[in-house]
Amino acid sequence: MTDSALPAPQLSWPARLHFASGDFACNLYWQSSSLFLFFYYTDVLHLAPQVAGMIYLIGAVWDGIADLLTGIWAERGRPAYARVVGYGAIPLGLAFPLLYFAPPFHGMALIGGLLVAQIAFRSLYALVNVSYAAWSARISSDSRDRAAIAGLRMVFGTIAAVVVSLSTERISRAVTGEATSVTGFLCAATAFALVATPLLIHVARRSPRGDATSRLATPTIPLRRGLAVLAGNRAFVTLCLAMMCVAIAATMLSRSVLYYFTYVVRDETAGTTALALMGVSGSVFVPLWMLARHRIGSRALWLGAVALATTGSIVFAATDTGVAWRADLFLVALQAALAAFSFVFWAMLPDTVEYGELHGGVRVEALSFGVAALLQKVSIGAATAITGFAYSAIGYAPQMAQSTAVIADIRWIMVVAPIVGCLLSALAMAANPLRRDTHRRIMTTLAARAAATPPA
Repeated sequence: MTDSALPAPQLSWPARLHFASGDFACNLYWQSSSLFLFFYYTDVLHLAPQVAGMIYLIGAVWDGIADLLTGIWAERGRPAYARVVGYGAIPLGLAFPLLYFAPPFHGMALIGGLLVAQIAFRSLYALVNVSYAAWSARISSDSRDRAAIAGLRMVFGTIAAVVVSLSTERISRAVTGEATSVTGFLCAATAFALVATPLLIHVARRSPRGDATSRLATPTIPLRRGLAVLAGNRAFVTLCLAMMCVAIAATMLSRSVLYYFTYVVRDETAGTTALALMGVSGSVFVPLWMLARHRIGSRALWLGAVALATTGSIVFAATDTGVAWRADLFLVALQAALAAFSFVFWAMLPDTVEYGELHGGVRVEALSFGVAALLQKVSIGAATAITGFAYSAIGYAPQMAQSTAVIADIRWIMVVAPIVGCLLSALAMAANPLRRDTHRRIMTTLAARAAATPPA
């Protein structure tokens, strides 16, 4: 069946754009904590890399737990996601700057204060972000709508990455005269919160609510049953495994970028420019990946991105001389692949809900997004901790000239992680059962099953 023979998608492009713009707000928070927070801990607060890594790991693990708890709550209570996003936006905006507030303590008291800020922010972020992500499964049951929304969310997310990359140190310099200072980073975080908060409220008020009738009519299921359905959902499990491998690879890469440019290229400003360039390239490539998915399917696109990432990493490892432009080309190629991974993941995740409903007999919606977010956050936290211990093991010392051996090891950390992680993700994705047009057939079968079931 061709697309022209199908009924029109359920959402207009303006409705898709409006809903997807919420990812710009979420990514102002996410990209800041992903790109700068670890560097802030080591090179502004002067924490040892392994200590910074453990703080980040604990925060990320709690983030994942909060994601899971949000998913469990939403699966049982079936809340209106728009209401959760709208009301949660304000406390989230107040909590975010706390990540960059340095309490006037030392030793364990300082670490405890940083952990409190992590837990406060991540709890609220989980509440808002999981609800927003789960909303994408309810806002439309049409796979084309979902893929379009996933692509648009990626575009907004990468635009946010560019904004964060280019403005963080510039805001700091404008306020304090220094590119990296406690007050400067705190002001940048506050500025991001002032933009993100009203945008999330606007999205919550003006976006389509989705099918509220099915939400209220679908009976709740026990947690154990829901987790069992997810564990038996091969589409969900293999997609999450592939995502975890990529998340670890991407995290170790992104955590190393500022260190590479600061100590290998010896141009700190070029590092933030490279991060912005990665964001720009992500925005450019997402529309291409949306078109490619339409032609070859999500699974094939993922495997193609694996080939791009591994080839780019191998070429960079063989040719790197510490020159900025070579690193920029490498990072653009990697970001193109990472944009494809992220797009495919968010496009496929809602479809795994119906796959599980077909094979498990019940619909597990919010819990799917909660568990997926838990696995993603744990992977990111573990990768950050691994990076911290790796930098400590190679003898890295903040704000000092690094030895030749340390510089070489920074290069290898940045290159090997994408190769290994992406190849492992390819093995997981090869086992995913969602091929082209699979979801369309699933929806047809579920509709026929519903029509044949007598009303209660």
